[in-house]
Amino acid sequence: MKPRPFLLGDHSVRTEETAAVHNPYDGALVAEVCMAGAKEIGEALDLAACTFEEARQTEPVERSRLLRRIADAIGQRADEFVELLIAEAGKPVSLARIEVQRAQSTFELAAAEALRPNGHPIEMGATPAGAGHSGLARRFPLGVILGITPFNFPLNLVAHKVAPCLATGNTMILKPAMKTPLCALLLGEVLAECEAPAGQVSFLPFGHQHVGPLLRDPRVKMLSFTGGVEVGWKLKSEAVKQKITLELGGNAACVVEPDSDWRRHAAKMAVGAFAYAGQSCISVQRIFVHESIYGEFREAFLTQVREKAVAGDPRDTKTLVGPMITKAALDNVVAWVKDAVSRGAKLLTPLKVDGQILHPVVLENVPRDTAIACEEAFAPVVVLESYQTFADGLAAVNDSKFGLQAGVFTGDLAKVYQAYDALEVGGVLINQVPTFRTENMPYGGVKDSGFGREGVPYAMEDMTEIKSLIINERGV
Repeated sequence: MKPRPFLLGDHSVRTEETAAVHNPYDGALVAEVCMAGAKEIGEALDLAACTFEEARQTEPVERSRLLRRIADAIGQRADEFVELLIAEAGKPVSLARIEVQRAQSTFELAAAEALRPNGHPIEMGATPAGAGHSGLARRFPLGVILGITPFNFPLNLVAHKVAPCLATGNTMILKPAMKTPLCALLLGEVLAECEAPAGQVSFLPFGHQHVGPLLRDPRVKMLSFTGGVEVGWKLKSEAVKQKITLELGGNAACVVEPDSDWRRHAAKMAVGAFAYAGQSCISVQRIFVHESIYGEFREAFLTQVREKAVAGDPRDTKTLVGPMITKAALDNVVAWVKDAVSRGAKLLTPLKVDGQILHPVVLENVPRDTAIACEEAFAPVVVLESYQTFADGLAAVNDSKFGLQAGVFTGDLAKVYQAYDALEVGGVLINQVPTFRTENMPYGGVKDSGFGREGVPYAMEDMTEIKSLIINERGV
């Protein structure tokens, strides 16, 4: 198998250092990928800095047309992307198809947003000092952005960095996750075929040791990072002068009130908890249920888990729960489950492992200070707990160092606004699981879940800086 080159601008580059990409389902070697070293990273940075002068002057209509060409090309090569998502990430085929569709939508939305006005007048007459002046505020691109993406959505999370970058006239060095770099490299090919400016985005697989030097280079103006908590906060300490967005993770919760249509919603929660083996930072990990319906809900939820959360071969269209990304991740979460059981938690499903597949795990009576309850599991595991009052349920959600999204199931409008006000999260979803996300909504969290917002228009705002123009109309 010939090592896969990476894209430095629009050039395919081969290096001696390579990394293996393995299929998490059967362990098969999918590809060898060439790794960028300090030399290639330096060349990519030089190219990105140089290309920025061209990219920033590109007219919005040209940016929009490019983004639409990319969206169309993703659709034309959808089958290739689906195959790579299954092979490198173990993503079930039905979910892989959805991810490709979402990536198309991401570029389509960016194409539309590129044409929207990005400025507004300033009412200078609002203060006595401003009399006789007119003002304008517009947003301008920053320059070179370093984008770092995780393994779990190796196409669409890359798209969520690349599309806003192109829409705003910035340039980017994109570092994909080393476990799943192939979708990013294929997207790079798509950009080249669609005649994106050479050097506007370089897709470089490289080791973490090279990130620090990039962040110390004054030409890098922003870090957009999606990934683990520990790495994210470490990078924040190193990115002293850059703008930063961090999307780090969570242990998303649902609150289920008796006034909701909870029997119907139980199916939604089962899918939100176990799709793609729970390997999403907004996967449902904790479900708090009012005590008056707890027993009935538990049985309804377990029924839905048995019916919908089918574990197995990701190529099977019936599969919802595929393999975990590594054996180490699997072993870690199994140890967390066993620890919780040793401390009094009750398993409501068998603890069953097949190869690198962990079958759905549902627990109750879990002490809140156990890892499986308070850390991010990133696995097909759900903890059930009852509460007495709605306020108690909201407090239980907030009893976490994370704050990404939360789902609240209720038919009471007053409770909707109570939850919206009280919950310490980036997004409150009503009668919907926190796993829900669209490409145009603001997406991000608080506390250890990070800061800044993704979602195409919000990422575009973060990737620009506002600048004022004040004119003294009297000339004196």
